[in-house]
Amino acid sequence: MRSRPSTLLPYLLLVPSVAYLLVFFASPMVQAFGLAFTSTTGEWGLSSLSAMVSDDRFRPAVWTTLILLVVLLPIQLALALAMSMIITGRLRGKGFWLYVFLLPLGVSELGAGILWYSIFVEQGWLNTALQSVGIIDRPVLWLDYREPWRVIGTIVVAEAWRSTSLLVIILVGGLRAIPKDYLEAADVFHAGPWQRMRHVVLPMLRPTIRTALIVRVVLAFEVFATVIALGGTATDTLATQANRAYTEFQDAHLASAYGLVILVVSLVAVGIVLAALPTRRERGE
Repeated sequence: MRSRPSTLLPYLLLVPSVAYLLVFFASPMVQAFGLAFTSTTGEWGLSSLSAMVSDDRFRPAVWTTLILLVVLLPIQLALALAMSMIITGRLRGKGFWLYVFLLPLGVSELGAGILWYSIFVEQGWLNTALQSVGIIDRPVLWLDYREPWRVIGTIVVAEAWRSTSLLVIILVGGLRAIPKDYLEAADVFHAGPWQRMRHVVLPMLRPTIRTALIVRVVLAFEVFATVIALGGTATDTLATQANRAYTEFQDAHLASAYGLVILVVSLVAVGIVLAALPTRRERGE
């Protein structure tokens, strides 16, 4: 007679993961909170937060971070949905497109930044290609730091190329989890592609879309190497300012204050996503 599995086994299997989170996430977070609310002399207070807010580059960093988030989210979601539909559709060669779409996952953030820098630089691939076909007469300064919007546009393009693949993986799993009965029923009632997408795919994909957006929102506030590669020190985000506080000013308290702001804004953004895309259970259906 087989012995019944121990009820403690699931909890024992969770111990390594919990220990990892406590050591490498919870403990540094508690220490960062302590640094953010203490001064360099060790006194408790809001001096570090006050110094952060009074910095002339704080507000531009906040605005740039939020602009990147607001612009990137819809672009990446639309691209990821289209790419996921191609991968899970009935098209020939969809296996090939799967590898093509997931290729950027193998490129680091800094590597992607350097790659797109070589494309957008004055004598880069983009200007060379546009001049060769006669679209432009002289090179365009895509990375003109006197025009922040142009630099932000290059960062959006680079980030969309680099990290959309992560959303594709999540959405492909959600699309493949949709029961075929729903899709076959849509075909029986002669639903068109748009009707099928609006009334069948998107409602069934809502929890997956919410998960994908949460992941992208959190990662959007951590964009660093791409901004440094394309924007240099002229383009500020919260992550680059935190790095500047720690490396240039050697002020761990100020860097922790920036980290605290990133955490708070991330939680607020995630809360907005959760409120905007409730599941059927949360809506009481």
